[in-house]
Amino acid sequence: MPAATPGTPSLLRAMNDRAALELLLTHGPLSRTRIGHLTGLSKPTASQLLARLEAVGLVVATGTDGGRPGPSAQLYAINPRAAYVGGLDVTPERVLAAVADITGTVVATHEVPYTEGADAVDQVTEALGGAVKAAGLTRTDLRRVVIGTPGAFDPQTGRLRYASHLPGWHSPTLLEELAAALPMPVEYENDVNLAAVAEQRLGAARGHEDFVLLWNEEGLGAALVLGGRLHRGWTGGAGEVGFLPVPGRPLVRQVTRANSGGYQELAGVEGLPRLAAELGVEPPDTPGTAGAPDAPHGPEVAAAVALLARAAAAPEGAQLRFLQSYATALATGLASVVAVLDPEIVVLSGAAISAGGEPLRALLEAELAELAPSRPRLVPGEVRERPVLHGALESALAATRDEVFDTSG
Repeated sequence: MPAATPGTPSLLRAMNDRAALELLLTHGPLSRTRIGHLTGLSKPTASQLLARLEAVGLVVATGTDGGRPGPSAQLYAINPRAAYVGGLDVTPERVLAAVADITGTVVATHEVPYTEGADAVDQVTEALGGAVKAAGLTRTDLRRVVIGTPGAFDPQTGRLRYASHLPGWHSPTLLEELAAALPMPVEYENDVNLAAVAEQRLGAARGHEDFVLLWNEEGLGAALVLGGRLHRGWTGGAGEVGFLPVPGRPLVRQVTRANSGGYQELAGVEGLPRLAAELGVEPPDTPGTAGAPDAPHGPEVAAAVALLARAAAAPEGAQLRFLQSYATALATGLASVVAVLDPEIVVLSGAAISAGGEPLRALLEAELAELAPSRPRLVPGEVRERPVLHGALESALAATRDEVFDTSG
């Protein structure tokens, strides 16, 4: 069928169809009358729209709104089986895969732990295959997959940069091998960028066009959203703030070879146990669950999280000084980011920052007010569980919905 042109009935129908589908995504099951009211369409036109969308498998009748006065009205919802997508979160500890239906509901997950010498393609296909099988699907049922990794794949060379701590992922032919192994379109995104996507779609950054997400887990990084869009930079390295030279640490040279920089060494999780010891903070009796089969983080992150969580629960004495020192370290690098970008808000995310809770946020806000020329509002991330995975799924869903919801063709 020829593509619709502006002003034609087919284009207007497609616009109305998309508006109705977006309403069903936002509000859940709706009646024909309610859809007509929200879109401004007449009842007959809304009926035709729903019949058309039902015929192509995009909506399904889901019951009635019984319990209201008068006759019960038929309710309609997005057909969750209209499309499926996959998302993967890759860390040095494991590869976690998930499958979601077009409504965004996660229908299955599967995790593959990293083993020494493991092949990246094998890890991805095993994790994704396990999630697909658990969902009762096949890999060909997935319309799109988004893979989140530390660092970024250089668009010029195809090689992974800024992530030498991710073993097995640096082959110059890796992207070609993954494309050959997977039957659907595959996209790759930096893990912190995907955490920002999750916050923008589902969490603390909804409704904000300009924001920074500051992340601290295995690495210290940031995601930059400008005008509502991710800013990735020429080589995909925008937001790799761990490499920033900062006061309080000697200059780190050959930073890509060292896979570190001044800000990482000042405020990264690996230095927190040493900082706590210098301030007289005793390590917790149970520093974390690293090493357990379902442990989400490595031992350094687990130790830092345990220290920060305990300090935030009783912020006084040595534990308060520990939080203050960590807040100063974070603010030292964040002040440079704020001075350059002047964001509306800064979303605080990642296990280490989240563990500090409200006491850390308040201390960081006070320090940033002293060091930065503007004062963005600091807000805690709301997507606490698997934010990178949720960002990967949301990214895959956005592109897939554009394809599936386009009824003009």
